[in-house]
Amino acid sequence: MDKHVQDYHLTVCVLASGSKGNAIYVSDGQAAILVDAGLSGREIERRLQSRGLHAEDLCALVLSHEHADHVQGVGVLSRRYRLPVYISRKTAEAAYRLGKVADTVYFECGEAFQIAGLDIHPISLSHDAEDPAGFTIRSNGLKLGIVTDLGVVTSMVREHLKGCHALILEANHDDDMLLNGPYPWPLKQRIRSRIGHLSNNDSSTLLSDILHDRLQHVILAHLSETNNTPEEALRSIAPALIGSQTQLHVAQQHRCGELIVVR
Repeated sequence: MDKHVQDYHLTVCVLASGSKGNAIYVSDGQAAILVDAGLSGREIERRLQSRGLHAEDLCALVLSHEHADHVQGVGVLSRRYRLPVYISRKTAEAAYRLGKVADTVYFECGEAFQIAGLDIHPISLSHDAEDPAGFTIRSNGLKLGIVTDLGVVTSMVREHLKGCHALILEANHDDDMLLNGPYPWPLKQRIRSRIGHLSNNDSSTLLSDILHDRLQHVILAHLSETNNTPEEALRSIAPALIGSQTQLHVAQQHRCGELIVVR
């Protein structure tokens, strides 16, 4: 088909999101990757298949940081399907749960790299990990942002997320539910700190700052099962999108999300 009449798109599917495991499928129709693989290899295969996707079609795994809920299935998938693992050197040194992988490709936050037609720019985040990263992924003039597991939105993060056509954004907790909830005070302080997680209010403020008329989809991610609910996240964040055509979704822990196609 002539390149000028191709249907350029990005397909995104959040396989799981939350403290029990995270994995995001991204494809431009040519290359397909997983950003994080925090479920078992078998469960990731099952969730891919539930959306008509197949692990054997993946070409790489890209890791944001070393916490178990982001790396649990990496070793198995990498060995089974001969997938290279793209990871920062500091994260690799801290990720003792990975085990043997087929191949390791190191990246540095702030320096873009390519996987086939996907142009991936890792963004340094503020979280309690060695070298945590968010990502923007570009292909065919489209841009996807992925930022979860961060305690504060820096000016650099905000700048990188401008112009996204789709965004996967952390909305971890409701401030009142966290403060009045069952967690011990030191854990509440960590979650609310600069190296913790974004609240619904934080996410709403960010969206208000970067909203533009080409932002097609926002997926709220990494919701706490104790300190948030999908309904509360939507109630808090939807007002930031009033007057726009942006569709708002909520990723869940125990259920694979829908295929979202960005054109």
